[in-house]
Amino acid sequence: MENNCFHASPRPLQKLSPRIYQNSPDHLFALPSGLHKDEQSCLSREHRLAYSWANDKEVREALRIHEGSIGRWTRCNYSIAYEKNVESCFDYHMNFSRKESLEALIYSGDQDMIISYVGTLEWINELNLPKTDEWRPWFVDGQVGGYVTEFSLPSYGSYHLVYTTIKGTGHTAVTYKPRECLAMMDRWFSLKML
Repeated sequence: MENNCFHASPRPLQKLSPRIYQNSPDHLFALPSGLHKDEQSCLSREHRLAYSWANDKEVREALRIHEGSIGRWTRCNYSIAYEKNVESCFDYHMNFSRKESLEALIYSGDQDMIISYVGTLEWINELNLPKTDEWRPWFVDGQVGGYVTEFSLPSYGSYHLVYTTIKGTGHTAVTYKPRECLAMMDRWFSLKML
C-alpha cells in the first residue's frame, strides 16, 4: 500500500516515478525545496498539498509561527531529539477510561503494515471495557467503510470508546480514503453511530 521509499520503507523494492496531475495549478503541487530526488518521487498528491499548505507564509503567520523559529514543515520529521520514549500508552488509556464524560475514537487502517489493527484491538480489549456494540460494518455511499465495535463504562460516568477500521487503508488512512475518514469523523463529532 505505501510507496517503497528509502526514507519510509525498511526494504524499498523500487523507485517510483512522479505522478502527473492533470487540471491542477502547477504551484499547488510544486515540490518542497531541499528534498532528496528519491524522496520527491514518493510524494503523493495529498503530501504535496500538505507541504505546500504547511510551508505557505500566510498559513504559518495565521498559525502564529514566528519567522525563523521553526524550519520548513516536513511530513515525517526525524530531526526531533526526544529525551523520553514512551514504551506503552496503555496506562494513559486506562486512566482515560476512568474519566467521566469522555468520548474516544481510535481507528486503524485495516491494511496498516506498521501498526496492525489486530494489535490495537488487543490492547483495547485489555482495558476490560464492556462491549456495547459488536464488530459490525459501517457504510459510506452504500459501500463498507470499515468495521466498528463500541465500548462503554457506565459505572464511571459516560466513558465511551469507539474503535473502527478503515477498509483498504494503510498507516495514514486519510491519504488512502479521505471520503471514508471524513464520514467517520463527521459522524463521531456529531455523536452519531458509524
